[in-house]
Amino acid sequence: MLLLLFHLGDERYAIDSKKVVEIIPQVLLRKLYQAPKYVAGVFNYRSKIVPAIDLCYLIGEYPCRHCLSTRIIIVNYPMADGTSRYLGLMAERVTDTLYKSENEWRSKEVTSEIAAYFGEIIPEKDGMIQTLRVDQLLSNTQRNWLLSENRPH
Repeated sequence: MLLLLFHLGDERYAIDSKKVVEIIPQVLLRKLYQAPKYVAGVFNYRSKIVPAIDLCYLIGEYPCRHCLSTRIIIVNYPMADGTSRYLGLMAERVTDTLYKSENEWRSKEVTSEIAAYFGEIIPEKDGMIQTLRVDQLLSNTQRNWLLSENRPH
């Protein structure tokens, strides 16, 4: 499976490249007031208003650094009704891909209902890579508010 690699601070993470629509540079985001801190804002992507999640803030409770390699990963996020909506995932050092077969992945020993988006771990000689389950990044309540067609802009 081809994985997109990125960093959140000093830690490496990966998502399945099949979930990725496009990777874009940081763009000017419109702030959503009274939104959770991990919601970086919204932006216009191909005539759609797309929310951007700061993965550094969601996972580590600190904002992504503004560097040349900080990018927004556009993914198709599945909705409860079977449709999907664009979602932007802001991450640092979005620069590499890696091919790993699923039998090289190791099950994580610690599980969390709060962070159900943490997937398997890929051991590498220079450290571990944590996989993220894109479709589990948001709770039902978060998804319905953030990706609703009727959300305040």
